Amino acid sequence: MLTIFAVVQVLFLFSLLVTLWFLAQKVNLISPRSKAGGTGSKPPIIMFYPVLNELEETMRTTFTGMSRAPYPRNLLRVVAIPNHDDVATIASLRRLQKEFPFLEIQAVPPTSDHSWRAVFSSWDNNPKAYWWHAGKRTGETALPPKKTRQLIWAMYNVAGNHPDALLSYIDADSIVPVDYFETAAQGIKDYDVIQFTNITGNLTSSWASAFFAMDHIAWDSTLYKHMTADGHHPYYVLGKGLFFRVADLLEVGGFHPWLTIEDPEIGMRMWTNGYRLGVVESPLVEEVPATFRQGITQRKRWMAGFFQSLGGPLVQMGMPLSKRIRARLNFVPCLSLALNPIGLVIGVWAIVGAFTSANPFIDGPLMVLSLTNIVLAVLVISYGQFRAWKMTGPVLPEKRDRLRYLLRVNPLFLMVFWLWWSIPLAIGFSMFLRDTGLVWERTEKTDANHGLLRGGGSSPQESAALNAVGSVPSMSSAGVRGPAK
Repeated sequence: MLTIFAVVQVLFLFSLLVTLWFLAQKVNLISPRSKAGGTGSKPPIIMFYPVLNELEETMRTTFTGMSRAPYPRNLLRVVAIPNHDDVATIASLRRLQKEFPFLEIQAVPPTSDHSWRAVFSSWDNNPKAYWWHAGKRTGETALPPKKTRQLIWAMYNVAGNHPDALLSYIDADSIVPVDYFETAAQGIKDYDVIQFTNITGNLTSSWASAFFAMDHIAWDSTLYKHMTADGHHPYYVLGKGLFFRVADLLEVGGFHPWLTIEDPEIGMRMWTNGYRLGVVESPLVEEVPATFRQGITQRKRWMAGFFQSLGGPLVQMGMPLSKRIRARLNFVPCLSLALNPIGLVIGVWAIVGAFTSANPFIDGPLMVLSLTNIVLAVLVISYGQFRAWKMTGPVLPEKRDRLRYLLRVNPLFLMVFWLWWSIPLAIGFSMFLRDTGLVWERTEKTDANHGLLRGGGSSPQESAALNAVGSVPSMSSAGVRGPAK
């Protein structure tokens, strides 16, 4: 028992030190205030919108947000890329085109279609598309039906002839900030990959959404930006709110089709090839799952993708050993979630017993170790609560509402939630071992944030979030209604 206790405490200390190490890394921020609206030439932008079986109302909310993010008409294309057989979504998109004339629709055909030759021919001549040249799926053209496949086809068939353009993509439910395109156009002058952070619009809609929103606060808004590290650390990308140069994506081989999620691998491959990341704290507003069951569906995919990306792909993309070790530290804060509550609770129990029991369970070095862990854990958790107070401000401007939210995600309840994380971690690891998760198992979207932009919301939360994403003239009045032709 003493050995098990010591092992848990050592692992707990390691996870705390990794978190503190991340927080000590330099952050490369792109400030909307200083960058957006800058003078000089602007690059063309192609915005992809990969969708699957989406509610028309959810997509309407997203396009409404885009219409309030001005950019020159002749430089912006917004292209929805549903699968060819997603009949209901395509019909919804065609109806939405009448409201949003800037919207294009490019249905993604099956991989047997001749248009896929552009993809496979490019991979033939690009060793950085390593999955195509080595491994059990060498030359396999039947790519799995998911978001990554849609992005691959669109990148080569829609964006491929515009290497000077910036490529962006977002999820079906995302509401972009008003400075989205302008900030990216300026930030790309200093960095190669632009990543906007995320906040949650429906963080008080349920107990589950409150905790899932806290995940985004802890990762997207707190730890993630330290991955920039002045270009010295292998970074992930967040899977939405991104901007790449089309030419850079083509140079590295585009997206890896055989991973459950593309986010971590493409980020680390971009870093391996010398591309630097800049982060924008002007956030997208997104919708998180409303139930814990839906959260498992989403997060098990994330876990499977993390496990997949941190093994063989790091070697195949050419990352040296020392950097592979460093890259795997990215997963430690998430991987240790289920361990940390156990480490903290048994550490407190052992310390209390050491001072109150005639026969203490621990003494000497183990007592010092446990005390150190408790102090560091209190510091980390307190900082997390501070960040939650700060980052919910744009969505919950009233202090009493933020206080209610913090009471809901208090440290005790958070530790129970962290134990819940053992479920998606275990399922994701099983998916990694069985090589599953290749078919798009979408997270249900319910248009929970429609009140933020389209009216119908009367809560302080919705009014504040509307202010956060901004209310500026629409694309039509700003002269950017249609796509580049």
